[in-house]
Amino acid sequence: MNKKTIIRTFEKIALYMELLGENPFKVGAFRKAANVLELDPRSLSEMDDILSLKGIGKGTGAVIIDLIEKGESDLLKELENEVPSGLIPLLRVPGLGGKKIAKLRETLGIDSIESLRNACESNEVSKVPGFGKKTEEKILHELEILGTRKGKLPVWQIESVVLAVEEVLRSIQEITRFSVAGSFRRAEEESSDVDFIVVTDEPAIVREKLLETLPVEETVAAGDAKLSIVLDMADLVDADFRFVTDDQFATALHHFTGSKDHNVKMRQLAKAKGMKISEYGVELEDGTMETFKTEKEFFAYFDLPFIPPSLRMDGREIERSEEIAQLVTFEDIRSDLHMHTTWSDGGYSIREMVEACRKKGYSHMVITDHTQYLRVANGLTPERLREQIAEIRKLNDEYDDIEIFCGTEMDILPDGRLDFDDDLLQELDFVIASIHSNFNQSQEQIMERLHSAISNPYVHMIAHPTGRIIGQREGYNPDVHQLIKWAKEYDKILEFNANPYRFDLAKEYLEEAQEANVKIAINTDAHAIDQLKHMEIGVKYAQKAWLKKETVVNTWPLGRFIEEIIRK
Repeated sequence: MNKKTIIRTFEKIALYMELLGENPFKVGAFRKAANVLELDPRSLSEMDDILSLKGIGKGTGAVIIDLIEKGESDLLKELENEVPSGLIPLLRVPGLGGKKIAKLRETLGIDSIESLRNACESNEVSKVPGFGKKTEEKILHELEILGTRKGKLPVWQIESVVLAVEEVLRSIQEITRFSVAGSFRRAEEESSDVDFIVVTDEPAIVREKLLETLPVEETVAAGDAKLSIVLDMADLVDADFRFVTDDQFATALHHFTGSKDHNVKMRQLAKAKGMKISEYGVELEDGTMETFKTEKEFFAYFDLPFIPPSLRMDGREIERSEEIAQLVTFEDIRSDLHMHTTWSDGGYSIREMVEACRKKGYSHMVITDHTQYLRVANGLTPERLREQIAEIRKLNDEYDDIEIFCGTEMDILPDGRLDFDDDLLQELDFVIASIHSNFNQSQEQIMERLHSAISNPYVHMIAHPTGRIIGQREGYNPDVHQLIKWAKEYDKILEFNANPYRFDLAKEYLEEAQEANVKIAINTDAHAIDQLKHMEIGVKYAQKAWLKKETVVNTWPLGRFIEEIIRK
């Protein structure tokens, strides 16, 4: 349990109460408690008595006790059961928050995406006080964008489903081993379903235990070879479980990982050698079946290196297989250059983040809390930043196995100015600049802001350069092609933000940056220790763009990083 989890739980409770039209004072109490914790610079472990904090009352205190003792909140579970399921997808519509959705529900009976679309098309929404014609048109436009996703869910939502299912699979003793497959294993941005390959000698028992344990909305098919169900996890998600023997595992995993085009290319390769590939193995000309212990052995059988799942896209990966050895891997990562602590809106102290990075074996890291403009994130003033610099320098002296650099994630203000002046920036080791506001500005204004930052001699990197959130918002529409040219011109780093909500820059832009030999940093933007794990899925996604190890600055040894980035 950490402070950030408590804050998010309070915020979710407040939102659900808002959706249900609860008393604004009750809603406000949870938001106030969240803010109190956000502004407190201590982590949960550093607080003697969190319940004694001013702003933590009886109701919010009870939630904290629940979270600490049980890892979940009874109140939140009750609210999740009370809120009509059709309201939750409405939260993905940009511009619609809890208050507005509650108002639409109260006045028009809106309880789903479809009913909202119908109300907009019949001009009913514009008649509701506080909305108007422009708002109605904007909502309809956003609903059309959501509709183009054709039932697919963003990777961050699919990830939560996968983690929950994997926990269940680990608890079933009749399962020898398992793996997720499909588009999630390929690190796709969106998926329409989840697939699992399960090794068991008791498929009937495993099938029944899955049906008993998982939140099943519908059973589509249930046999000894395959279980197909619809899971009710916030959204409805199709899930397939393939039951295989141990010797079938590698080829079944390859087959159901895909992609379709990759599998076609592999089958063509096998056919040219008189063989047939199926999920059961490789059938030879004499009818015998060749099986493999691992996918690596499977690829080697066709004189290929192991092709990472994220590369299995259109078949070109087979033709470009000689380049795979040059690509960045998770094992290459030596540092994380973007993370937050309790000094701004993170859940853990500087020391706790340092210890977490040490456990990952990193040789260096950068603390990059938000700056003063981002008040909602408790951004640091110049005075607080200088205090933090002093604390980091002192803490750094305690460690001889990791270097802790002083940094900041500085806002690029709406008028193009930077949140700190150059005198303060010179005191830092590593400066990130990013946009968090006024996304609706023209592309010309956005580019002026980005140029102001990337041309500043004390700025090292532009973070999450488009501002997109997968499945929720498109970002602020920069001219990324021009930004890549500027990064090359000014010798600056562009970030690939590995948080599954972002994956920013997107694959096509990472490919373009790689071709231009622009430096990239793969960072987690972690606001809590557990988010440091996003480095792994981030690297997988970066491989899709054929990003090379040499291009990624956080694969560089500490000495090179200091020489070419810090002291440049």
